[in-house]
Amino acid sequence: MKIPELLVPAGSLEVLRIAVIYGADAVYIGGEAFGLRAKAKNFSLEEMRAGVSFAHAHGVKVYVTANILAHNDDLAGVYAYFEELKTVGMDALIISDPGVFGIARQVLPDVDVHISTQANNTNYATFLFWHGLGAKRVVSARELSLEELKEIRAHIPDDLEIETFIHGAMCISYSGRCLLSNYFTGRDANRGACTHPCRWKYALVEETRPGEYLPIYENERGTYLFNSKDLCMIGHLPELLSAGIDSFKIEGRMKTALYVATVARTYRRAIDDCVRSPEEYRANLPWYLEQIAGCTYRQFTTGFFFGKPDEKAQIYDSSTYVREYTYLGIVSGVNAQGLYGIEQRNKFSVGETNGENLEVCVRRIVNEDGADQASAPHPKQRLWIDLGAPLDTYDILRRKEDDVQ
Repeated sequence: MKIPELLVPAGSLEVLRIAVIYGADAVYIGGEAFGLRAKAKNFSLEEMRAGVSFAHAHGVKVYVTANILAHNDDLAGVYAYFEELKTVGMDALIISDPGVFGIARQVLPDVDVHISTQANNTNYATFLFWHGLGAKRVVSARELSLEELKEIRAHIPDDLEIETFIHGAMCISYSGRCLLSNYFTGRDANRGACTHPCRWKYALVEETRPGEYLPIYENERGTYLFNSKDLCMIGHLPELLSAGIDSFKIEGRMKTALYVATVARTYRRAIDDCVRSPEEYRANLPWYLEQIAGCTYRQFTTGFFFGKPDEKAQIYDSSTYVREYTYLGIVSGVNAQGLYGIEQRNKFSVGETNGENLEVCVRRIVNEDGADQASAPHPKQRLWIDLGAPLDTYDILRRKEDDVQ
């Protein structure tokens, strides 16, 4: 059985390192230009080089997104940007625009090109078209079923790879091509500046069609007509494996390190279990589902994999995430006193007991000046802590919340 690549997002150098440590086979990142997540932290050239070096040292590949739909005034900058990327050493570029593809072939002829889902890749003729131009991989549109993916695999060469999203946020528009953000705010989703108006509250009226109503439900907080559930296929890995997909892709370049660590670790174990023993995979399925619920999500759906979604794939009463755990920080090392370094992300206090894989009690919190603190209330404060147990660099501290948000 072909073991698919686990492809994990990273919006910063810190998150890239977490993705690598927690089980990614490959990581995709964005630079400071020409990607579709302009509001993510993204990577400077120096950070890209550091991230590629770290990933390659651990046997992990790095792909760089340049998947905007370019306008005329973008093209000169694309040439210059690709010249700069010559020093990065990434393993592939992710591109959707044919013009940008052509520039990449000119400037970076030895770098593999993957065709983004933004290119609306819905049939095997499209896959063959891109293969004929030299693409190494095509990312399937999210609107495809498993049967359609199997048919594509049967009609394309073995050396053309299929990459498919299997987890994360779903866009309401076809393959992510959306005009709502541009219309409402002037920020172009197809050039990386989406403001996510699909998550806003709407009321829908069609005055010339009395008696025809959409299945809209609401509570006192309003109606969120376009608010899709999140994709989650961890319970269907045997079906995904049988489809001949080469890369399982996780969405989320704007997600936290806790999210990336949780999803990467869980899918890593689930994939390995399923390949080794389908029986072991089925036995461990409750654990995978419990772990995936340990990071923020919007309720789950299987998207288009088993047919076109109906109204149950939308969330009509809220635009907020479900959050069962709070991210507190990542261990960065240990000092001469045996205290572990951490950059605080949410408040915690001396005396708290946290953890699931390893339950620990916060015995001591010390700031950078060496003074003890009863709590850690300041965002991103660098601290030294004693949890009463040995820790490893890149361990994540999180707190289980009794009241799920």
